[in-house]
Amino acid sequence: MNTRQQILFDLDDTLIHCNKYFGMVLDQFDQLIRNWFNDDEITSEEILQKQLEIDIASVHHVGFKSGNFPQSLIQTYRYFCQKFQRLIYPQEEDQLLLLGNSVYELEVEPYPGMIETLESLKSDGHQLHLYTGGESAIQQRKIDQMKLNMYFDERIYIREHKNTDSLEQILRNGRFDRSSTWMIGNSLRTDVLPALTAGICSIYIQISNEWEYNIVELNQTPEQILYTATSIHEVPELIEHKIEHELKQRTLD
Repeated sequence: MNTRQQILFDLDDTLIHCNKYFGMVLDQFDQLIRNWFNDDEITSEEILQKQLEIDIASVHHVGFKSGNFPQSLIQTYRYFCQKFQRLIYPQEEDQLLLLGNSVYELEVEPYPGMIETLESLKSDGHQLHLYTGGESAIQQRKIDQMKLNMYFDERIYIREHKNTDSLEQILRNGRFDRSSTWMIGNSLRTDVLPALTAGICSIYIQISNEWEYNIVELNQTPEQILYTATSIHEVPELIEHKIEHELKQRTLD
């Protein structure tokens, strides 16, 4: 039995914060729209639900492109202009474009326990990989800022479409031993479901205020290995638990 595991980590909202920055920008967007439409009956719930609908549709269509988010703000603005028969002003669209792009310029922040978790797994002899969705320049900036190359070296995979096919390609090209490979992430859609489909282990990191796109229903089968955690602090212990359980079973056999 191979006790040295190959562990793929998601980046955004697994190792570093992401959703909270989009939430901060959306709060500003909501305030702008309600100020501009001050004579109309429009609620924050309506504004944010329409933006979410447009944003998710874009991701389904073109993947994780940086233009999706700022364009979703502009398209939401246009939707309400048409709905309330209000003129569309180019200067307001320019303001929204700047606001949407500002989310990619913010300094990123690690989740509590990121460094300790990566250090622990590395010191235990496991091989760490980073698998993230998005555009290369934006994701690489985050990786460089957090100095994550010291843990992942060249084992970093950035994909605009993060799905079952993308993970399968990584696993095949890298000739991973699937019985000792893990996918760690907060997205049921892009982390957990592809991992279980590919026949590798997964740890689902639950976070508050999850992006609706990431939520899908799982139909887990008995042979699929899935753990749920509320913090990356729990990851080393869960992996060690599986290794010890398999060693014990082998001894009994």
